[in-house]
Amino acid sequence: MGGMDAQQSPLASVEVYHPDEGKWERKTGLGQASMGITALEIEGKVYALGGMGSDTSPQALVRVYEPVKDQWLSLASMPTPRYGAFSFLRGNKLYVLGGRQGKMPVTAFEAFDLETKSWTRYPCIPSRRAFSSCAATERAFYSLGGLQQPGPHNFYSRPHFVSTVEEYDAEQGVWLKPTRSSRMREKRADFVAGCLGGRVIVAGGLGNQPSPLASAESYNHVKRRWEAVVPMPTPRCSCTPLQTANMLFLIGGVSQGPSNAVEALCLQESV
Repeated sequence: MGGMDAQQSPLASVEVYHPDEGKWERKTGLGQASMGITALEIEGKVYALGGMGSDTSPQALVRVYEPVKDQWLSLASMPTPRYGAFSFLRGNKLYVLGGRQGKMPVTAFEAFDLETKSWTRYPCIPSRRAFSSCAATERAFYSLGGLQQPGPHNFYSRPHFVSTVEEYDAEQGVWLKPTRSSRMREKRADFVAGCLGGRVIVAGGLGNQPSPLASAESYNHVKRRWEAVVPMPTPRCSCTPLQTANMLFLIGGVSQGPSNAVEALCLQESV
């Protein structure tokens, strides 16, 4: 759904792939062109949030696709317009973190209640970082890594990669104070983050070396520290992640140019 064409203009087109038939089918379009949508499938429906339009303005649109009727319906808009955000379903709420407005990273943390069809604001991500990633477990949300850019308090500093880990405890309703031991082992940005076996996983991205990273690591919540995981066979950044119960797929991305690699990290129990 959406995206950009060869002229870098946002698209409104929607296409569905049928694995059994091995072919694509065009469906009803979004109505408004958007790139950088974040989407989730919930009980057979697809929720599409945010994006950026052809006027380059971030969008607050919330749209839901009903496959049986092949139609899109509009829902209450997000409080914060953005594109490239991260979305997670927990209980009856759809949580949205981060994203961008133009070149500026967004720290807003909001949730859409699927029953009341209303939005709630949560405490913002503590620090503003470009090309960071977000992940979620059953009990916490995480904002990870990224590129720290000069700002009001560090105007003269240069952009630099960080290993920052900020954890939101859903039970306490607060962002926990980061510790030195909770930082990722490697500084990285533009990487994949996911969750396997209750652990947050990060892989690939860009760091303090000339080429993309191959390294991967996993967060041990009890010890509040990161542990090494077998590295990616193909070092890449800008991958598209696809999460299943026991596997985290890393699709495409950029190596020394566009990559068509498809690789998956598996839980040992599933191998």
